[in-house]
Amino acid sequence: MNAAAPLFHPVLFRQLPSAVKEFLDAGDPAAVSVPVPVEGRADLVRSVELASRMYTAVRPPRPVDLGIVLGTEQLPEGVTELARPLAREWVDEEQLADLAAFHRRHPGELLLLGCYDRLNLDPVRALLLATYRSRRHRLTLLSGRDAASLAWNIAKQYARPATGIDAVGLFTDTDRPPHLPGVRVFDDRDFERADIQAEILGTRWRRVAFQGHGKDDSVNLGEFTICGLNPAVPAGPGLLGPRCAYGLPCYKPEDKLVPLNRVEAVELVLSACNSGPLADLALYDPKYQLLLNALDGPARTVVSAVSVHDSDRPENVAWMRAALTGADSVDVLNASLAGSHPYPAFMRFGLPDAPSQTLEQHSPEERASEGDAPENHPLEQHTSEQHISARQIPHPSDHRPDPLVITVGRRLTALLTSELLPHNHPLRPRLTKLARKVDLWVARPTHLADQSPDEIRSSLTADLQSLDHVIAEQVAANPENEIMNYPAHFGDRSSLDRQVCEVTCHCGRPAQEFTRRGLLPHILDTTCAVCMRCGDVTFRLPEAPALLAYAADEVEQGGVLEVRAALTAARPGPVRLGLFVPTYLREDATVEPATVRVRAAGQPEDVVFRVRFAPTTAPQAYYFTVFAVQDLAVSTARRHFGVLPRRT
Repeated sequence: MNAAAPLFHPVLFRQLPSAVKEFLDAGDPAAVSVPVPVEGRADLVRSVELASRMYTAVRPPRPVDLGIVLGTEQLPEGVTELARPLAREWVDEEQLADLAAFHRRHPGELLLLGCYDRLNLDPVRALLLATYRSRRHRLTLLSGRDAASLAWNIAKQYARPATGIDAVGLFTDTDRPPHLPGVRVFDDRDFERADIQAEILGTRWRRVAFQGHGKDDSVNLGEFTICGLNPAVPAGPGLLGPRCAYGLPCYKPEDKLVPLNRVEAVELVLSACNSGPLADLALYDPKYQLLLNALDGPARTVVSAVSVHDSDRPENVAWMRAALTGADSVDVLNASLAGSHPYPAFMRFGLPDAPSQTLEQHSPEERASEGDAPENHPLEQHTSEQHISARQIPHPSDHRPDPLVITVGRRLTALLTSELLPHNHPLRPRLTKLARKVDLWVARPTHLADQSPDEIRSSLTADLQSLDHVIAEQVAANPENEIMNYPAHFGDRSSLDRQVCEVTCHCGRPAQEFTRRGLLPHILDTTCAVCMRCGDVTFRLPEAPALLAYAADEVEQGGVLEVRAALTAARPGPVRLGLFVPTYLREDATVEPATVRVRAAGQPEDVVFRVRFAPTTAPQAYYFTVFAVQDLAVSTARRHFGVLPRRT
């Protein structure tokens, strides 16, 4: 390329076809600037300027095996032509109608290209699940909020990072990981004493990851916030937005916001739940989406989370090592999380730098299905009978306490010995007293010695009713009670059961229900259902009540949201239910009733709550949680909704 020629060449859409042809026809790919349509997008002009400082040369991209364009007819002429060198072969999107046949015909790496509004649950979810941890298939995406952003992200795939851009950074609000040589690590302690905004915006990063809590629109880093707002694009009419969409101040200090499209990074990793939802699962208006703001910026690759995930220390360390060695972030992060949940957490926007080198481990059943079954040991090919004499052998005594006693005993052991509850928790004295009773009821020397099975069950259920009432009231009064942290506490000490069930979320979309098995005797199994739209919808213990929560998606300021909790009890008998909202909504919301007792009769039943909102409730996205308590187990169901400005 001529030293005076720019790396990228802003053009109008009417100029794009000829500019693309000139670029692709050039014998030397570095002889012509990459065309970028910026018509009506002043923010992209600024992004082109930032990228011109980060990338110094045009490089022919390494094409993937296959490409599919979603919504070809909606794209201006020149956009798809610019993308042609990114894949060796292109096929029509209609082939995705039969995904099994498609994958049989087309192994290898697939590039899915289209504007964000085409990246919907159908077909992307099926592609993600089909390619997740596959040895034969891999998925990458290219997208943008509109045709201009899409073309910009295609153009960036031709760019080569400048020499000297090698900084690697990890900003985490949920972990204090080790500091690996070559990685600049910032955690919550640094957020209190350093200007994190200046650190992020003042550095040109080869790779940088942001890990913290947040929503579609933001990632929290202490008082600093990675912000998805792009003020240069219009808001969608009638779509829900965060507080700032309604003229209210941000919930965090506005002078500590970090606009994501101004971060100078070759690769951005958004390691927060729901940082890159599919278009029809998004919570907020695209104007505020983290993923889209990142794609508007100079980053050539953006890694985002399609739903909820459990990234923590193992993922942070794995990612840092990958960043230093050039390994693919999506492959490494999803492989690290494979022991926690059965679905892909992260998606890649941008061409991978190299073919996947991930080695997969498969179960014997999977190996057998691929013609790689292990041979049976000769001793396992037959069974031998043991012959016994004809004399009468006394039948051993059947030491089988009531299954409810066993279930409660295991839960008591977990609650008292797992460190879930602090030593001074008000439940501990009563739990300890019941644990002594259960110990006597299950011990062989004392089992049935003093009480009949009916007397034991009657005494146990009376204690359970009283304790369940106390637990429900404590949770209703303080939803941050330590007992409510059981999914994370037990889940962190568990491994994933490979059996996964397809279920239906209370939003009507498909979800996956899976179980994590405790690794220690005092760690309980936990069952979770995850929907790509709603996130981790339900948590419960096995043999505990099952819940779903149904309500309208939106309610006006000053209105009433009616919630229908669908309860399936673990057994006939009393169940305590309640509902709570997050801390930042409690002053503006009243729940009626706070708790309720129902007597389950063995079939599903509905329980109705009403949430009344103050007229001054800030319009934005919220959620509520319904909980049910039975036999010392707390089950929860979380549902998102939005508060809209009151109609005048």
